[in-house]
Amino acid sequence: MTKQQQPIEDVRLGPVGKAIRVVVAVVGLVLLVNGSVRASDDAWPFGPMSQYAGSVADDASITYTRISARTDAGTTVDVPLNIEGAGVARAEIEARTGEIVKDPSLLQAVADGWARKHPDQPKYVKLELIRDTTTLVEGKVAGDPVPEVLATWQVRR
Repeated sequence: MTKQQQPIEDVRLGPVGKAIRVVVAVVGLVLLVNGSVRASDDAWPFGPMSQYAGSVADDASITYTRISARTDAGTTVDVPLNIEGAGVARAEIEARTGEIVKDPSLLQAVADGWARKHPDQPKYVKLELIRDTTTLVEGKVAGDPVPEVLATWQVRR
């Protein structure tokens, strides 16, 4: 028989290998249950990404958090909330909304991130944390989103 024609041997997992697999599975489940019970996205990936879970009722309100920036060029823009934009993800802002409302100076990091990543672009001079609320009636959008300014920050240079 040539090497290509030799039968493949069955390889069985021994007791140590089985035990390791069981321990890893149990630890993963414990971490997932812990994150689920705490209902915190901070535990991701061992917890729920709650902003993506579930469905929306036909008659409900949907909120969307964003940051609006006034630039030194006199324009108003929505801050791109991603790593390439201002260096901070939308999920981070949404998770820390309460903290930002209490201490708007936390928005300084957004302006600093933008300036560092985009030195050739207009700088942010004023930031507003805004929550837009869209109302659904019978599953359809009923009117324009209603903006609510939650926090304002004059950027330090």
